[in-house]
Amino acid sequence: MEKPMWKGLGEQISGAAESLVRGDVQVRLNIDPVLIYADPLVEKVFYSLIENAIRHGKKITEIVVSAEEQEDGSLILRIEDDGIGVPEDEKDKIFSYGYGRNTGFGLAFSRELLSVTGIEISENGVFGEGATFEIHIPKGAWKRRPGSPDQS
Repeated sequence: MEKPMWKGLGEQISGAAESLVRGDVQVRLNIDPVLIYADPLVEKVFYSLIENAIRHGKKITEIVVSAEEQEDGSLILRIEDDGIGVPEDEKDKIFSYGYGRNTGFGLAFSRELLSVTGIEISENGVFGEGATFEIHIPKGAWKRRPGSPDQS
């Protein structure tokens, strides 16, 4: 891993989505222009999440990415899809090394890569209704893009 750096969140997610063959799956971004402090490979995390949704979501038609600032100054990034979701007994297992059918970049490595700057990831969707990955970006590990309207 290389030294963390400030990366445009929207650009990282868009770059990941554009590099995938998505078929009829739409990816919508509803996020303000922010930067996150993360490993330079952070785009691979978003690639992995979107690719997994397309591969395992079965009935998936849409992935929505949104972000919400919390009272404590952290940011919650949600990546939600309308696929089949993750069974309750697999929610923790999917972040384990060696778990899954396609051992590519993987959610275990994604969790590890994010943790370098204190970012945490969990899956909180409802099985049968879709997956919801929540990425908790602590205060200090994200900031509004300079020149954006809500910049403090």
